[in-house]
Amino acid sequence: MTVAQLRVDLRKKKPIVGAKRALKLLKTGNLECVYVAKNCREDLKKDLEYYTRLANVKLIQLDITNDELGVMCKKPFNISVLAFEK
Repeated sequence: MTVAQLRVDLRKKKPIVGAKRALKLLKTGNLECVYVAKNCREDLKKDLEYYTRLANVKLIQLDITNDELGVMCKKPFNISVLAFEK
């Protein structure tokens, strides 16, 4: 279900790729949801969980790895964090 929802979001909205950009926008409160690959670093995942709780944003744990997420987004690199603005 989450991968299907991600595909819909990728078609309808412009994704924000990367943990630094996602964390920056989380702190300002401009994000709607954040997707995290299953092999994302633990320290990064904890930071994202903390800031998504503060900003009341959905954090969605995917069942795919970061290289599969990169392929799904049609990028030539691995993606651990993917976010979408409001």
